[in-house]
Amino acid sequence: MPPPRLGLPHLGLGVGLRGAHFPYLLQHRPAVDWFEVISENFMDSRGRPRYVLDQLAEQYPIVLHGVSLSIGSTDPVNIDYLRRLKALADEVGAVWVSDHVCWTGVAGINAHDLLPIPLNEASLRHVVERIRVVQDLLERPLILENPSTYVTFAASTMTEWEFLTQMTEETGCGLLLDVNNVYVSSVNHGFDPAAYIRSVPHDRIVQFHLAGHTDRGTHLIDTHDNHVIDPVWEMYRLAHQLTGGASTLLEWDANIPEFPVVHAEVLKARQYMTREVLQFPPHAREGTWQDFDKGASVPQPATHMVAEAE
Repeated sequence: MPPPRLGLPHLGLGVGLRGAHFPYLLQHRPAVDWFEVISENFMDSRGRPRYVLDQLAEQYPIVLHGVSLSIGSTDPVNIDYLRRLKALADEVGAVWVSDHVCWTGVAGINAHDLLPIPLNEASLRHVVERIRVVQDLLERPLILENPSTYVTFAASTMTEWEFLTQMTEETGCGLLLDVNNVYVSSVNHGFDPAAYIRSVPHDRIVQFHLAGHTDRGTHLIDTHDNHVIDPVWEMYRLAHQLTGGASTLLEWDANIPEFPVVHAEVLKARQYMTREVLQFPPHAREGTWQDFDKGASVPQPATHMVAEAE
């Protein structure tokens, strides 16, 4: 077992808690290692969702994963949101709290999407300052996830892994490395996902995410609606080797199958914890995996879009 990072434990293999699985979980109490819950779904709830969460929190480790912190927004830090988030974390004994390196709204309006930020010194200073405020209010380290992205900015002057490295060094926050997001963004923007994984600060990675995605031909979309594809598993293998392992969670948010199917999917991670990393082209797509060792051609990455920053 690898040593704890930021004083946080290695939880093993977990799954995201979803309402479709509530009856099964209450009846069977399966041998899953831990659950991750979407913070906003439980912060203001005292009904059945919160009842189920409270029941499970008595038996399983719980991690909170937010989608509305909006750490990159120009709006003031939402103090009320953070107080409610801290209260939930305290009440369910959350092992840690995470969110995304993105912005989700401005002028008090929530776009309900994880929107990308320019990667430059100005945005880094902005995000670093806000992380410090959030950590002080939560009284615990904040764990931040690399998002999947579909545009880049003309104003960006550094890579995402350079941004994440400086961000974690300056704030002491942790990193949630979403391996599927790395792969999705690598195809959308034409970079090498293995280079990304080799370059992020491994000693700051507290957690991994795995998920399925949708291939639209010209680009990939992070839909969390299917099984993890082989190239993403191979990226997970590399990340596991470089870090020595970290808490790993499977996300499945659409076309959700029965719980045993979801649980079996994350348990596949055990197969990728010791074997040698395969050599394969960085932009492999589903359907071509079996041909890699035969020298087959690989689809070219999509031409990425560039957003003009103000």
